Amino acid sequence: MKNKTIYTILFIACVIGFWVFENFYTPAMYSNPNIDAKKAVLEEEFRPESTTGELVFHDYYMLSYSEPHEQAEWVGYILKKEHLTYDDRRRPYFIEDPKVSSKSADWRNYKGSGYDRGHLCPAGDRRFSEYAYKETFYTSNISPQDREFNAGIWNRLEQQIRSWCKRYGDLVVITGGVLENGLDEIGEEDVDVPNAFYKIVLRRNDPEHKLVAFLIPNQENKKPLSHFLISIDELEEETGINFFSKQPETWQSGRESGINASGWKF
Repeated sequence: MKNKTIYTILFIACVIGFWVFENFYTPAMYSNPNIDAKKAVLEEEFRPESTTGELVFHDYYMLSYSEPHEQAEWVGYILKKEHLTYDDRRRPYFIEDPKVSSKSADWRNYKGSGYDRGHLCPAGDRRFSEYAYKETFYTSNISPQDREFNAGIWNRLEQQIRSWCKRYGDLVVITGGVLENGLDEIGEEDVDVPNAFYKIVLRRNDPEHKLVAFLIPNQENKKPLSHFLISIDELEEETGINFFSKQPETWQSGRESGINASGWKF
């Protein structure tokens, strides 16, 4: 009887301990203590405008955070051939972004919601470094994604972009959910669920700066990626974001008004 009581107490203590760990444990800030030659800063000439004024700079990506939607309106980063490794990394915890002035949404908002914590800058693009990999697990870099969408067409697009990087060299990638009024929300902090996600891919070292853009509904779709191509002008109307405002008008008019996928191997 005495042993049974002890085992019962230990079991209850373990359950309580696990619950406390799951709900209140937060690891230390993910930061890079060393200067890394592979640091990838998005040059100002390629940065979109921020409609919120909340720009956040990390070592391997940057973003514009929207507090009303509790996520980034866009994340921008450079993908280089040297970034494309298959290093095995231990998946860390999602933590709030200390560089967001209002703090990014807690990952627990996603629990039981039915939505994935979908990366915007993919963890798979940052396997070359432990710190670069961990940086992608700030909650400022995630958005609620349909699970089949995240594992399906969104994953196919990420793989396609890696393939292009191997073929064409350094790429600029800008991505996010389309944030608007009236979206469904999850969690205690009312994290908005985008109805669609976008990606812009630009050849950084190509003199012509060839680019393509995609707009994909937040649900699985078996159609080819080329079906979801969209012009930058149309994407700017959908998102309210001016993506290449730092470029000359002639540069913008030559690349933003139409869809030109020539030279991109699908």
